[in-house]
Amino acid sequence: MVTIVGGGIAGSVLAGALARHGEQVTLYEQQPAGPGAGAFLFIDGRGHNALTTLGVSEAELHEASCPLVELQYRNSAGFSGGRPSAGHRFWMRRALMKILTDFVDTSGAELHYGHPITDVSRNGSGCILHQGDQAITVDDLIIGADGIDSVVRTRLEPDRVPVYAGDVVLYGMTTAPLDLPTDPAVLHFFAETAPDNSSFSTLGHIWRPGDDNALWFLRIAREPLTDGDDLGLRPVDEWADAVLETTPSNQELAQAFIENTDVVHVSNARNVPLDNAAEPTTPALLIGDADHAITPAAGVGARDALEDVLAVYQALATGESPSAAMAQRRKQITTEREQVQRAMRRN
Repeated sequence: MVTIVGGGIAGSVLAGALARHGEQVTLYEQQPAGPGAGAFLFIDGRGHNALTTLGVSEAELHEASCPLVELQYRNSAGFSGGRPSAGHRFWMRRALMKILTDFVDTSGAELHYGHPITDVSRNGSGCILHQGDQAITVDDLIIGADGIDSVVRTRLEPDRVPVYAGDVVLYGMTTAPLDLPTDPAVLHFFAETAPDNSSFSTLGHIWRPGDDNALWFLRIAREPLTDGDDLGLRPVDEWADAVLETTPSNQELAQAFIENTDVVHVSNARNVPLDNAAEPTTPALLIGDADHAITPAAGVGARDALEDVLAVYQALATGESPSAAMAQRRKQITTEREQVQRAMRRN
């Protein structure tokens, strides 16, 4: 038996895949049933390969998402570069979650939506899950897929907490088609650089001909927002001055986005470090953002989570150790992040 805490991208696809393989699976998700809301995301070919290997319909995935042609980068110092899409597809998060919710709903897994797990405690060789005053003893494997603010990680590894990554991130969607001076079906990044060549903001966007909406985001290097700053959906007017102040080389594009957007989603970019992580062990494992969240600016968070799911699924399906699978995943993730950092320093 496997108990999964968290019914987001990772938790849903893992529960659905394991249940379809014949495993007894129970899933707890704090939100009500349904795809929910959320912003947009990009998943590369590796992430989509993990989804289809786990049994999610490729036809459904392609119908609900949009392929990217290229990723382009420019900065205010005059540097420009790009690379072809590596199977990247653009997603509205609710569209992806609709597919994954249907995938787990029809899998035979036991689903408990709207039932938040509020605490986790050890119980000999097992664990106890707490839902308010109710205690649920679990003697088999628990998988924490409950995101960056994971209750499972907080209770079992209290010293490993999310850390501010240095940027506040805004996500916006225009309410009308725009005549943009950039290439369609391309993920564009434009960084504003300081005299020391560091970036103090990055404006990104994507659009497609015939779409009513352009999607854009802005990363601003600054002190983190506090609770009183109303993280979440905010009227764009509250952030218009900050957007224009931090995009001095891209005023026309930034102004077009502001004038055609009603609300923006505002958040502190955060990471969950791996350098002080406990070794993956049963009876409770962490996967995805619960274990190794990385700021959305890196663009690989969903891919990393899906490859975690595939590794754990294959271990359980073949009688191998899921703990060893996650230990290997951590090594791979750390190696790939170090390679990216070295490349960025060279550039």
